[in-house]
Amino acid sequence: MPSSAAPSTADQQLIDHAAGHGLTVTAKQLAGWRRAGLLLGNIPGGGLGRGRGSTSAPLPESFDLVVALARLAGRGKRPADLALLLFADALPVPQATVRAAFRAAVDAVTLPDDSAHMDDGLDLDERLDHLSHWLHDSGQSMILVPARARRIDERIAQALGDLPVELAELDANTEPPRLTPQDASLTAVTAVLGGSISVQDIGALLRAMNPGMTAHPIASLVETTQQDVPEAAATMLADDGSLTLIPGGDVRDLLRNIADTAPLDALAAGWRTALEVREWALGLCARVEGELEAGRPGEAVTEWLHGRQLMSGLSVIETLCERRWSPSKGALSALTLLFMRERFTVADALVPGCQWEVLEMPGVLPPPVRDLLVNHIVRSEAASLPKAKTTERPRPL
Repeated sequence: MPSSAAPSTADQQLIDHAAGHGLTVTAKQLAGWRRAGLLLGNIPGGGLGRGRGSTSAPLPESFDLVVALARLAGRGKRPADLALLLFADALPVPQATVRAAFRAAVDAVTLPDDSAHMDDGLDLDERLDHLSHWLHDSGQSMILVPARARRIDERIAQALGDLPVELAELDANTEPPRLTPQDASLTAVTAVLGGSISVQDIGALLRAMNPGMTAHPIASLVETTQQDVPEAAATMLADDGSLTLIPGGDVRDLLRNIADTAPLDALAAGWRTALEVREWALGLCARVEGELEAGRPGEAVTEWLHGRQLMSGLSVIETLCERRWSPSKGALSALTLLFMRERFTVADALVPGCQWEVLEMPGVLPPPVRDLLVNHIVRSEAASLPKAKTTERPRPL
């Protein structure tokens, strides 16, 4: 039965504070937010004496939290979504709740056989073999090129024609692989479960994600990395061509670890960058479409072409695949960006001076991601310099 007891004096203060902002909050809502870990309890005070009970007072930060929660309430938001949105607004959500919300975003990434083979002792190859058959039989696959990106590619091809001969000749692969959508999906799942994939598979994925191109110079460059990579950087490639700087195992476990251990300001930076990347990607699409509509391909089309086979282009594809953004997807993107930053930091320690200036080239990375990586690694290098050298300018990424 619902309780008819009046709110405590402390809760009444919170209710009145919300009312002062034109918002209605009930004692039942306060109790629900506390159960969800979004709002801490009141601070116990002294006893009133003579059996009259005790006093309590709201935590100072509870006033702003209650106002924000009241504004978000009623929109169908799950507690984890509310925690992420409050955290993004720099409101003092309990740390444990914030980390749990980031972990929940990773937990939402499920594979077809996660539940069926969680405890059956299958090794990675056996799981992948099962998934390969499942993908073939079900016909399900990942979206390689969203419709909006495909339309833009086609319109650019009509406006500009084929790839210049001198660029087409840079594709050294005379027998490029032809991945089906099911093949591409299995490759992506392999990366998730195994921690890394070979450079040959990465090249094949790049080709599959650019089906209209007759030649793929960037994919070819990836596929021939082992031939041209500097001797020092070769330590980052295993014998099978996979990137050894990516730990083996389920990548989701690595992302959960970041959710549990990354400083809160790092999680906030990842979240901001993820939102900025989405805004940048959608803005680029609109600018490209505007130039094509006007019949004047310009800077936006050039930016699109520069990045189509690189990280910036992949970010556009990822954004367009997520037609309905959610806080959970934002959190997952944030963790992925922090994982990327962590791996670049590891690589920088293994191979100092490993041509990081390439990341500054147009189209290689979305501008917000470039800023996230550059600022972090430059600070890390500055912190590691001997005291006598701290006034020197750190090498740019």
